[in-house]
Amino acid sequence: MRRHSAQLTHHPAVLPWLGANFWSRTGGPLMWRDYDPKTVRAELRVLHEHGLTMTRSFFYWPDFHPQPHRIDEALCEHFRDFLDAHSETGMGTVPTFIVGHMSGENWDPAWRGGRDLYEDVWMVGRQAWFVSQMTRRFKDHPAVTGWLITNEMPGYGRVYQVDPPSSEVVTAWAQAMCNAVRAAGGTQPVSLGDGAWGIEVTGRDNGFSLRETAEYIDFVGPHVYRSDTDRPRQHLRAAFECELASVTGHPVVLEEFGLSTDTVSAENAAVHYRQTLHNSLLGGATGWIAWNNTDYDDLWDRSPYDHHPFEMHFGITDSTGAPKAPLLELADFAKVLEDVDFTRCQRADAGAALVVPAFLERGYPYSRPADRPLIFTSLHQSYVATRAADLPVGFTREADGLPGDAALYLLPATRQLTTCTRRELEHRAHEGATVYLSFCSGEHPGTRGPWFDDLDGLFGVELQLSYGVAEPIEDDVLEMTFTDDFGGLTAGDTLRFPVAGNEDSRAYLPVLPRDARVVAVDAYGRPALLVRDTGRGRTVLATYPLEHMAARTARVNPEETHRLYAALADVAGVRRPVTVDSPYVGADVLVHQDGRRFVWLVSQSPVELTVRPAADGTLHDLTSGAPTADVTLAPYGVCVLELKCWS
Repeated sequence: MRRHSAQLTHHPAVLPWLGANFWSRTGGPLMWRDYDPKTVRAELRVLHEHGLTMTRSFFYWPDFHPQPHRIDEALCEHFRDFLDAHSETGMGTVPTFIVGHMSGENWDPAWRGGRDLYEDVWMVGRQAWFVSQMTRRFKDHPAVTGWLITNEMPGYGRVYQVDPPSSEVVTAWAQAMCNAVRAAGGTQPVSLGDGAWGIEVTGRDNGFSLRETAEYIDFVGPHVYRSDTDRPRQHLRAAFECELASVTGHPVVLEEFGLSTDTVSAENAAVHYRQTLHNSLLGGATGWIAWNNTDYDDLWDRSPYDHHPFEMHFGITDSTGAPKAPLLELADFAKVLEDVDFTRCQRADAGAALVVPAFLERGYPYSRPADRPLIFTSLHQSYVATRAADLPVGFTREADGLPGDAALYLLPATRQLTTCTRRELEHRAHEGATVYLSFCSGEHPGTRGPWFDDLDGLFGVELQLSYGVAEPIEDDVLEMTFTDDFGGLTAGDTLRFPVAGNEDSRAYLPVLPRDARVVAVDAYGRPALLVRDTGRGRTVLATYPLEHMAARTARVNPEETHRLYAALADVAGVRRPVTVDSPYVGADVLVHQDGRRFVWLVSQSPVELTVRPAADGTLHDLTSGAPTADVTLAPYGVCVLELKCWS
């Protein structure tokens, strides 16, 4: 199946968006009041010298729009000079209009008066007027390569955790704002700047829906900062959210990511950037904008830095303009993008599909929003396991139906499926696919167990659950011992999985085999993995919530689900073009328009590793072209090679 990798074709030179969110070190959000052209040019030069092609810039709303019907023309002249500085440096910028939220504080124009930004008609009109006015002023400047409506509007427009606006209201507001850009003559790509924090990505309903706003925008821009208890999961978080954000097929730009060097060492800051950049590229991102360009040591007594002091040090340069470790990683990444001619590359097709349940994004009657975190975390952990297994996967949405071209469907710790999907999965298996599902009882006592019909018939078992009672997993480690060969696993092999979860989810599914054969048992001889052959394919049931248990365990990866996934790929006949005999190194492929193939090897090992990848061809150094057999990867390192097919 096709994996998302849509490119933005926004610039005559077709340069990828690789840049930084920009506030000058002279003023932060207040930079336009005391604008310093010389400092701005120096700041842009440093970014450009390290391979960056653009910035994301901001109209600080209280300053640029001081009265309902007035624009501050002096500040607009400062911004025009700012655009000129980009052109002089050979860079572009994406202006952001409604900037009332920034770095831990919200700022209103003095005239807002508490009016609702979405539903007060006059207030919506004033926003649209501001957007159109700024677009008219700057739409013809060659440095403008795109537009963003807001900065993280869900945290500014209304406190969505308490009083979220409806999707209908937000979509109407988004339509008005984007239409204002187009009506004013803006032809560059436009998006909302909301962070892609809506229900299709996070499972949390904040009113912003990627599906509902899709017709008005040109790209999607995740903002990813969340932390984890496991390092590989953390390293793959942005990639995972980019995969989810591709639901509408729009190009995905990692619009904000980064860290404060008050919170990590310089070495680990470099690791975070390296892993985020390369993994998100493999996850379908086609643009990257770091947060942010500089530190602000001289602004310690100003908001927001006086109360959010760590916000002073998110910079990829320090407060003197010197490069920090993240900028050096961006420079290395820029070189890789150039070497592979990235804008003419796309992801290789995948034979496996990771199924995103519709319950993540749809509020079915009497379904619980509290179920969504389990769906999100199980999918995330499954995604990590596919990377460890060198198994390329495409994300497929249950809400959109299942593609017919996948050989393997993965449903990790899935307890909720619609009736249509249950029947479609059986059809896919009968037609030759392998359908894998791991049982999960859920994290809440209401309606424990599977929430779909005829699990017995789909998997050839007879479940032995008692009503309302979870069957507890009492051991701290699940031992799954194979009684039959299964893919690359042989009879006698034992996989060990950490056990975790609450009193509801730390549960297994007792079954009796009927049409299924048991291929693995637990330590008590109970069925742990069963296969039912049907038509030309098969269904595979794990009676334990493997991915959920791992997702609820700190510092767990790499755990042994990757071995099961590799075996499933073998059974399903899924091609893995490059594999590495180490779960610490993930391999994936990009394909150039001219037929060249490029292999990414990404290490999750804290120590140096030397590996010998197996591939359907020979691997070659990108620079010298020399054949490469053994590859040495630095701790959490990345290596990109060319894969040449055997003739």
